[in-house]
Parts: sequence; structure tokens; C-alpha cells
Amino acid sequence: MTVYLAWSPEPFDPGLSGVVDGPWREVLRAEDHLLLVDSDDTLSRVYHHLKWSFEGSPPLLVTACDGAPKLKGLPAGTTSWVRARTGAARGRA
Repeated sequence: MTVYLAWSPEPFDPGLSGVVDGPWREVLRAEDHLLLVDSDDTLSRVYHHLKWSFEGSPPLLVTACDGAPKLKGLPAGTTSWVRARTGAARGRA
């Protein structure tokens, strides 16, 4: 399982949150322009499904998280969600 971080200057579809259809187990909407994606699939498949969710073709960044990133100012529970999926121990990320 991999946690991917996805960012775009355009807001993601509000329906991309929780357990939704796609090459992922779950999507955490950290904010309108930032998603955390729990997936067993490849970076390419996750990227393309997110790209196809937009009407136009805005810039899009999708990358794998190697451990839990440092987070500040995101919704409560975001850090716990990432740590639970990356196996990152508290204080080691």
C-alpha cells in the first residue's frame, strides 16, 4: 500500500473523499486543492484517474509519500490517517 499526495491549483471534485471508486482504497481530502490517496495501484494509474476527474487540464502533482510528511494547519486527524497507512511511528517522520 502507498499513500500518494496530490495537489492542483484547481479544486478537486468534492466527491473525491472517503471510499470512492478508483484505483485506491480511500481518499482523504485535506483541503480543496490537496488529497491524500491510499492505494495499492501504481502512481501512473492514480495520476491518470485524478487527471480525468477534472473538466479541463489544470496542473497536477501526484507523488508517493515515503513515510509521514510533516503537516501543519490541515484538518484534525490528517496526520493520524497518514501515519496509520505509512507505518510511520510518532516522532520518526
